[in-house]
Amino acid sequence: MKSLETNIKNVTKESETAPPSSLLTNTPAVSVLIVDDELGMRSFLVKALSRRFALVESAESIESAEEIRKRCHFDLLICDIKLPGRSGIEWHEALQQSERRSDIIFMTAYAELETAIEALRAGASDFILKPFRLEQMMAAIDRCLERRFLARENFVLKRELNAVFNGNSAMIGESQVIKDVDAIIRRVAPTPSAVLIEGESGTGKELAARALHQHSGRTGAFVPVNCGAIAPDILESELFGHTKGAFTGAQKARDGLFNYASGGTLFLDEIGEMPLVMQAKLLRALELKAVRPVGSEQEVKVDVRIVAATNRNLEHEVKEGRFREDLYYRLNVLTLTLPPLRDRPEDIAALVHCFSRKLSRELGLPPVPFAHEDMASMMAYHWPGNVRELKNFVERCILLGRLPVNSFPESQKSAPASESGASTRGYSSEWALEQVEKHHILQVLADHQGNKSSAARQLGISRKTLDRKLQTWEETSLSDS
Repeated sequence: MKSLETNIKNVTKESETAPPSSLLTNTPAVSVLIVDDELGMRSFLVKALSRRFALVESAESIESAEEIRKRCHFDLLICDIKLPGRSGIEWHEALQQSERRSDIIFMTAYAELETAIEALRAGASDFILKPFRLEQMMAAIDRCLERRFLARENFVLKRELNAVFNGNSAMIGESQVIKDVDAIIRRVAPTPSAVLIEGESGTGKELAARALHQHSGRTGAFVPVNCGAIAPDILESELFGHTKGAFTGAQKARDGLFNYASGGTLFLDEIGEMPLVMQAKLLRALELKAVRPVGSEQEVKVDVRIVAATNRNLEHEVKEGRFREDLYYRLNVLTLTLPPLRDRPEDIAALVHCFSRKLSRELGLPPVPFAHEDMASMMAYHWPGNVRELKNFVERCILLGRLPVNSFPESQKSAPASESGASTRGYSSEWALEQVEKHHILQVLADHQGNKSSAARQLGISRKTLDRKLQTWEETSLSDS
């Protein structure tokens, strides 16, 4: 008992002079549970860690710890090995079978090699011998949190590898509308308010969301998720995570994208595609600032800034009963509308030169010189796919070493022309049936602002059929070139 009292006095003295860890001070949302049968050690650790973490609780036994864990999930467990009844190692091994895994640091006053090996084999994040100095405990916690942060960051980076936008990190253009968008982004970025980004497909909604995150000062990750690209039956698991055995195929517990975005920004792209049932669960998570993993009864607190995007008119979707009104008002704190490329043709030259430099460097091919007439044709073109279509066009030019033949069909020019036998939305009687179909489908796609799912519904065909037709026309255009 004397050694314990001496240890507490020593670590208490050191806690007054020990420099705060930069990692710990930046992670207030971390929750910690201390399990030790010595009252003095529990009191000391609670006092020391409460200065840095929002939630720190303690228990004197495994039974008490279990009762506390029923109420709340803890990111970190600091547990003595020798406890009355079940040992800390036995408890941790049992937790891994059914619960989301928490990081755990074991403490012990018995310096036995076999005990240390057993603890590490059980999945301990660290192992500390009593008596210890406060700086030793803080260093161990730092290592645990750093590994957790790096694992989450690595997951996000791998997930984004093939989906990340290959443009610059700022909005490109000198038009007044783009300057206004940039000014709004810089003004609202440091705030925690939700932002709803509206605009046609390909206008750069994810780029704007990334700019909001980059200027926000938040230390966490930027995590994008396309709500329309994930099957409805797994969307909840993707966002909130799941426990082991929560459903068929859940062989181990996994954090959700909300957890990976904690301290950062979660970008919900195509929010209008989210099923109504999931909309209700998302609203609850936003209101409580907590998520409940699939298969768990515990809620996990998260600190996430929400940025949502859509190419639909959500107000119209609310009236049609396809989007929850309460969620719409929760997300629509500030609306940022991105203009289509046809409304800012003066930015096309800057975008073309930017894409040309970047893509030629990535492809290892010389850039294509664009003549004045080429730029004039680009500025007159309708660009139904907006900036994304322009980028793909520049890449196609670099690959071919020249402009493709018939790059800008008359049917897609911005300025309508009325000719004999054809209206601005009609077609010549000399056209083949295939030309009529192509013209009609492209027009409907443009009317729906590039939203393929919405256009397919109006056309009475499946999204897969529409994708196949568009791909066929693209390949035909390349072969003709």
